[in-house]
Amino acid sequence: MTLLANPTERRIVLERVSWRLYQTMLAEIGDGNVRLTFDTGRLEIMSPSPLHERVKTALARLIEVYADEMNITIEGLGSTTFRSEQLQKGLEPDECYYIAHTAQVAGKDELDLSIDPPPDLAIEVDISPEAVQRAPIYAALGVPEIWQYDGRTLLCLRRTSDGSYSPSDQSLALPQLDVASLSQLLQLALEKGQSTAVREFRARLRSSSGR
Repeated sequence: MTLLANPTERRIVLERVSWRLYQTMLAEIGDGNVRLTFDTGRLEIMSPSPLHERVKTALARLIEVYADEMNITIEGLGSTTFRSEQLQKGLEPDECYYIAHTAQVAGKDELDLSIDPPPDLAIEVDISPEAVQRAPIYAALGVPEIWQYDGRTLLCLRRTSDGSYSPSDQSLALPQLDVASLSQLLQLALEKGQSTAVREFRARLRSSSGR
């Protein structure tokens, strides 16, 4: 077992963990208060900090007001666990959304990645360094896009043909959204409060559409 800690988050890494034990731990402690990341026998248990949760909630609120104002149908699944026994991989995004594939998952209480699509967009807040890398897990599960915040910068990462992720100025899931402006609004949310940023974003969207 390895224990990694910083002032904001705590990460514990367990080695040689079986798939069965991972499933048991999901059932016992996978309650939304921790993140479990599993990759072929390595398991990271992460306890999010208040800053971590503020960032992911602010981003979720901004995405949802954008979709609402632009009349875009989205389906948010929060920190749903996505896993594949065949791949021996599993994780919970900080937030995730179905956008292009909302029709395939709307109304479903259980998802099976062998027949259901992965989320179109995953939100990753990495205030402290990961002990078990999550991007390769997302890639293996087929997630086409990640928005990653490292404590300073919001990056839009798009999956490439070789299964890696590459930074992009344009979102695949929400191509008309200015990611740089969203990053500024996120900073506003952290400095002045989420409601301030949401109201500012809504006003900008309505002004640009002539409302």
